Amino acid sequence: MRFKRTVITKDIELTKGSIRNRIILELKTQKEDDRRRKSSVIAVKLFRSTVFKKAKTVMFYLSFGGEVYTEKMIREALNLGKKVVVPICKKNRIINACVLSYDAKLQRGPYGILEPVDKESVRPQDLDLVIVPGVAFDLKGRRLGRGKGYYDRFLKKLPEDIPTVGLGFDFQLLPAVPATTNDINVKRVISN
Repeated sequence: MRFKRTVITKDIELTKGSIRNRIILELKTQKEDDRRRKSSVIAVKLFRSTVFKKAKTVMFYLSFGGEVYTEKMIREALNLGKKVVVPICKKNRIINACVLSYDAKLQRGPYGILEPVDKESVRPQDLDLVIVPGVAFDLKGRRLGRGKGYYDRFLKKLPEDIPTVGLGFDFQLLPAVPATTNDINVKRVISN
């Protein structure tokens, strides 16, 4: 029995790895004009959603590596008077949600992702909406991240009633994403 679990886990990891590699390559090679155009379509859908309209404190991610472009969304959310927070990745594979002001100074974090220099934390239970990055998603809300488990650990800490929304381009939506018991689904996925 123990041997079978190991084989299943390795098969899932191989599948996750191959999906991750294929989609990351597509993200990196997508034309920047296409990325910005598709990101604008996604932004319109997000900003029209009821969960976004109701939210006072929204956690975004600062995009990198060809992900859905969030900088314009963040600026617009701030202009609408929303409190915006972003993830800060700690070396112990934990995410802290920290306030991002309109004029925040940014620096590169441990993985080269931008993060605010001033780190005013917000408790997970004080968030109204969490926007989640992903390499791939499926229609059931399963997500494939970059493989470190940061977001899965963070999402486990969220109260059940806090909406989580994955943002992804059409080629990031798959019929099914392999998942283990440690993987946490998002409640909704928005695509172009």
